[in-house]
Amino acid sequence: MRILIADDHRVLRTGLRLLLQTQPGLEVVGEASTGEEAVRLAAELKPDLILLDLNMPGCGGPCALRQIRQHDPAARVLVLTMHDDIPYVRDVFKAGAAGYILKEAADEELLSAIAAVAQGQNYVYPTLAGRMLAIDPVGSEADQSVLSPRETEVLRLIALGYTNQEIADQLFIGVRTVETHKTHIGEKLGLKTRAQMVRYALQHGLVKTP
Repeated sequence: MRILIADDHRVLRTGLRLLLQTQPGLEVVGEASTGEEAVRLAAELKPDLILLDLNMPGCGGPCALRQIRQHDPAARVLVLTMHDDIPYVRDVFKAGAAGYILKEAADEELLSAIAAVAQGQNYVYPTLAGRMLAIDPVGSEADQSVLSPRETEVLRLIALGYTNQEIADQLFIGVRTVETHKTHIGEKLGLKTRAQMVRYALQHGLVKTP
């Protein structure tokens, strides 16, 4: 996976490069320190994923994100920022981001976010996901950005009464993967039991009541 790092702090870029280059299958192909540079390098290098800070000189992160997506609608952008304000989260998803993670996240969490976004999923830092659901009304746009497509499908099958093994067979994945998805669903939506997941799925139209 070819990655472009866009952040105005050289020390942070260096740390991210060192972290990512220790991971099999990851390659840092470029670094940008301004929004304009991020847009230019994204067009020139065509990376598989862009790690984008929101606060950069010139055209800031949101501006750069919109331009990157305008030039390449398929670009996968993971916002890496210190801002934990829900309006920031809403704005970047509306601008086309695929993920939002805080700089305070552990290395393992960042790598998980990168993997999720690279696989075509949306990612929201767990603590922010819970706050989004607490603030936004049921069925809002924010709800839709919290769960990845695969998590949504797992939740739908749970609501239909499938066991973990049956879900695994249906989606051609392992039982442990199903359990991981269930854990993430619970964390993101604040749901602790299977019954709560079923109720949520019914309320959000993932399955139809008789």
